[in-house]
Amino acid sequence: QVQLIESGGGLVQAGGSLRLSCVVSGRPFSSHAMAWFRQAPGKEREFVAAITWNEGSTVYADSAKGRFIISRDNAERTIDLQMNNLKPEDTGIYYCNVYSDYIRQRPSELGNWGRGTQVTVAS
Repeated sequence: QVQLIESGGGLVQAGGSLRLSCVVSGRPFSSHAMAWFRQAPGKEREFVAAITWNEGSTVYADSAKGRFIISRDNAERTIDLQMNNLKPEDTGIYYCNVYSDYIRQRPSELGNWGRGTQVTVAS
């Protein structure tokens, strides 16, 4: 069974920064594109950022462009998300998971998720 363990969340003031990390175990990792998603209170889970297996390409949601940076370490089986200039609307639970263009539009169709890490941005 795949395990996804997210960490690094917390409470931060608007304009602050956080670095999230996700450790993946139990499946081939280095050949999969991976992504971060988030779910705000009362909203659907949404795509935030993704990175290809060889770090050759990244893609971001419009809300994350210019503020967030996704990276990965295949040897350590980790995916990080550096979040800068945080805004109250970034508040939510952040999750990592595999990525595809299909999953980007339909993250709810993935059946296996970690517990996520809570990010709260105070205004």
